[in-house]
Amino acid sequence: MASDTGKRYLREEYVARINRVIDHIEAHLDDELRLETLAKVACFSSFHFHRIFSAMMGEPLGQFIQRVRLERAANQLVGNPKKSITEIALDSGFGSSATFARAFKDAFGMSASAWRDGGYFAWSKIGKANGKDGKPLGKDGKEGDRPAAYAGYMNSEHRRAEMKSKPTGETKIDVRVEDMPEHNVAYARHVGPYQGDPAVFEALFGTLMGWAGPRGLCRFPETKVMCVYHDNPDVTPDDKLRVSACITVPEDPPIEGEIGAMKVPGGKFAVAHVEITDPKQYGEAWDSLMGGWMPDSGYQPDDRLCYELYLNDQKSDPEGKQIVELCVPVKPL
Repeated sequence: MASDTGKRYLREEYVARINRVIDHIEAHLDDELRLETLAKVACFSSFHFHRIFSAMMGEPLGQFIQRVRLERAANQLVGNPKKSITEIALDSGFGSSATFARAFKDAFGMSASAWRDGGYFAWSKIGKANGKDGKPLGKDGKEGDRPAAYAGYMNSEHRRAEMKSKPTGETKIDVRVEDMPEHNVAYARHVGPYQGDPAVFEALFGTLMGWAGPRGLCRFPETKVMCVYHDNPDVTPDDKLRVSACITVPEDPPIEGEIGAMKVPGGKFAVAHVEITDPKQYGEAWDSLMGGWMPDSGYQPDDRLCYELYLNDQKSDPEGKQIVELCVPVKPL
């Protein structure tokens, strides 16, 4: 019989393999994703892989792929208003606009055009505020309210922040648009609720640094520390949300167990430099960036990963500041 340590190692290996599959799916969402191909990524037989994935992720493989594709499309419908629904359907991996239309209505209870025209507000703001657990309420968004433009806006307690058309907080941000490099990162990932639970992030970074330190991979200040948010908390069910605590590493790091590796795409980003002294300022900063700066910028959010880049150790700062850059991928409007 395996010891507790042995059992933990075996489980971590399974987690690592499933994470590799999730990373592959996310990077190839508009491709044909065949069971045989994904089973090879996981190094499991096709016969057993589907059952293992379903048991560990809480939903079948096909349902997971369909859900992530639909959530990508839902974000594009709001964030890219000039992109046609047909273009969004094809870009999200659907073979036809008719197939997409049926799937979208089944998932969100409204058409893609109704979602774009205001239904998003009913789903993400009113629906969850009324405790409906994401059940659609129909096209009854309030006139003048703008939905959130991107998935990743969070405050330091990682709660959902309501986005407004203009910033209301006093947090000052300095925004620039620049080409950011691609980052090779190692990560510890959490799947499930995390908003309002700083212990989740402490555990993730504790696991990550505990792995990286003995391997000489914590080479500050060269090593960059970030959090990557994979899903929109206003669209994705709380128990399916994914967040990755990351550090930059050389190519092909010696990953093992529950530690994974991925590439965070580079390209053009809006980068907001913020100095945080009060936890609520995270939400205000995201509000100012997405609801204030973005609509006047001539840019719109792109589909690449959004992340927070931490530039200092807040505990070591003499003023207790957290210096952070909010990085949102953009393209011309």
